Amino acid sequence: MDKYEVVIIGSGPGGYIAAIRAAQLGYKVAIVEREDNLGGVCLNWGCIPTKALLKSAQLYKKILSASSFGIKITGDVEVDIQSIVAHSRDAVAKLSCGVSMLMKKNGVKVYKGCARIAGKGEVHVDNDGVKSALSAKHIILATGGRPRIATNLDTKLLWSSKDAMLPETLPKSLLIIGSGAIGIEFASFYSTIGSKVTIVEMQDRILPLEDRDISLSMHEILKNQGVDIFTACSVMDLVQSASSITAQIVNSGTEDTVTSSFERVICAIGILPNSGNLGLEDTKVQLDKGGFIITDGMCQTSEPGIYAIGDVAGPPCLAHKASHEAVICVEGIAKKDGRISTAPSTLHKNNIPSCIYSIPQIASVGLTEDAAKTQGLEIKVGISRASCNGKAIASGESEGFVKVILCSKTGELLGAHMLGSEVTEMINGYIVGRQLEATDLDIAHTIFPHPTLSEMMHSAILSAWKEPLDS
Repeated sequence: MDKYEVVIIGSGPGGYIAAIRAAQLGYKVAIVEREDNLGGVCLNWGCIPTKALLKSAQLYKKILSASSFGIKITGDVEVDIQSIVAHSRDAVAKLSCGVSMLMKKNGVKVYKGCARIAGKGEVHVDNDGVKSALSAKHIILATGGRPRIATNLDTKLLWSSKDAMLPETLPKSLLIIGSGAIGIEFASFYSTIGSKVTIVEMQDRILPLEDRDISLSMHEILKNQGVDIFTACSVMDLVQSASSITAQIVNSGTEDTVTSSFERVICAIGILPNSGNLGLEDTKVQLDKGGFIITDGMCQTSEPGIYAIGDVAGPPCLAHKASHEAVICVEGIAKKDGRISTAPSTLHKNNIPSCIYSIPQIASVGLTEDAAKTQGLEIKVGISRASCNGKAIASGESEGFVKVILCSKTGELLGAHMLGSEVTEMINGYIVGRQLEATDLDIAHTIFPHPTLSEMMHSAILSAWKEPLDS
């Protein structure tokens, strides 16, 4: 039996951050990972590789518009899909190696294999028949999630998100089922580099969790890029042939049916938790109806000594939420053990940002306008458009806007929603403002540098006051 103080199952952005923080606080730590590389889905098959792919698509789009910037390209501009994929995998390899180095630097022991809780404070690891037994006072579950698949069709023509990051050739036609962050990012990537993309969404609009103005604007942008979009529709049947999949797309209201064939299909309809095969049935750990592990504000499950963080502990299924929970969890453990005297930070779910790296990007935090109205709040809404921003116009990126929802009585920033170039970098300003409980007056009295895209954050506040200076 190998003895540790903290054992972490899963090495994604929750797991490896928990391992580092626990080691920093003096714990003897082990981490278990069943895949070949550390870093979890985020690093290997999610956040990082998709950003690399999208950067290639963004660059391709920019090159095609080079003439508008006075740059003449005399030869053909071609997409080399295999080189694009190689670039993304190279980025992944570098970062995964970096996580391994961090484990070594912090003295964290890494075990390869599938882990299972085998009793109080005990974890068994099976690495293709090579077995290890670990003991620890604290066990942290950071096992993540996996894509939800809506069909039993077994074919290479039906892509998982992982398959969609490893195309050998560029599909001429692509059906994407679902229009959340994953679906929209793939739609942006493939439509930009030359595939004919079709999106099917069950709800009445794409990006149904985003602010309605964001959804409607992105709908128009994708439509103008040649993407076909079916909302309030379902894919009722998929039939495979030798080289394509035929889909029946049915409108849920009118029952009108469209039948089309596609070279590839991506299913992007959500995430299921990896809470099975962990031995939880022999513990007091409770799961919700979706299979997510139920925890308290300090990531503690209903079984003393077992904690859960990240996707397996429930939505929002975001890497930065997992990393933040990792620190909260470990510092909570250390506080109980008397290793630190200060109370750990808490997770304010309303301050967790959502970022979608489509072309253009989307970022948001807090309440949507519809949600604020549903709650009966008295609000003021302000919008600053990129078409009125000097930096955006000079850069040829005048698509999009910044929208704020303010409390009419207190000036509290209830929500912020952005669409446009690099808005995933801009949203942080509003997140800090919400964390510090800044008011609209505080933001309005802040000097924003000129010319920058961030000036729209200031202008949106003034717009909510009906005192815009840019339009």
